[in-house]
Amino acid sequence: MQIDFAVCCDYAIIDRLGKLSVLGIFQHIWVGTFPAIHPRLHLVLRLKGRRTEIGDHAVKIQLLDDDDRDIMNGDGTVTFSEPPAGVLEIETGAVLVFDVPFERPGRFRFEITVDDDLKTVVPLTVSQGPPNPPAQAPPPLS
Repeated sequence: MQIDFAVCCDYAIIDRLGKLSVLGIFQHIWVGTFPAIHPRLHLVLRLKGRRTEIGDHAVKIQLLDDDDRDIMNGDGTVTFSEPPAGVLEIETGAVLVFDVPFERPGRFRFEITVDDDLKTVVPLTVSQGPPNPPAQAPPPLS
């Protein structure tokens, strides 16, 4: 079992035929002030395996900061169904949606474990952006 694709993005869906669509991939978040919440962060995974790996597989996701503190975590199950005859490689996608709290700027990472084996790490940095300048009136027309 391998993860061949794992990203943070603005939006993702998996259609009824299993096609994965991903929009707005990123690895950095700018916020106005801390603490902050990044609403509706989509973490997208595509898992691949061999035909012999049909069935349920435990998945655990942890968001850790650069001091290895657990910011949030969750676990669940991914199920690989029987593929058509002759198909040796199987795949499935997962879209997880989080409202992610950030107490401070820094480097973070999602660690993704499948069947108690760390499969991939998705890096994420968070910084405070400059304040928005006040809106200015357009120059007068001459």
